[in-house]
This record gives sequence, structure tokens and C-alpha cells, in this order.
Amino acid sequence: MAEFRRRHKKVCQLCAGKEVNYKDVEELRKYINEKGKILPRRVTGTCARHQRIVAREIKRARMAALLPFVK
Repeated sequence: MAEFRRRHKKVCQLCAGKEVNYKDVEELRKYINEKGKILPRRVTGTCARHQRIVAREIKRARMAALLPFVK
């Protein structure tokens, strides 16, 4: 039988008290890949509520030309 390893669930950093703002570009870069796409929840470990907030703030930063739409 193959061995299965249980992975621990990632903790949402935003639930732990960290705030995200569209002007904080360095923080938002953690949630996009090298092509500029928004990373999914299973990769970043954010909860559903905060994933929606992160996506909205990334889109605001793109409209303000702080983040690129495509690289």
C-alpha cells in the first residue's frame, strides 16, 4: 500500500490580523504569480472571505496602475 501523508491545513494570514490594501504592492505580490494571475486559495492558504478581499484589492491596484494586468 502506498503511504499517504497528511498535510496540515494552511492558516489564513489575514485572519491572524494582517491587513491588505491596494496601495501595499509588496504584500499583494505574494498573492499573484509571475504572469500576474491571482493565485487560488489552495495555494495561498487564505479563507474564502479574505480571498475575495485579496482579489478585489489586486484588481484595484491594477486599475491604479500599481500592478500589471499581464507580464
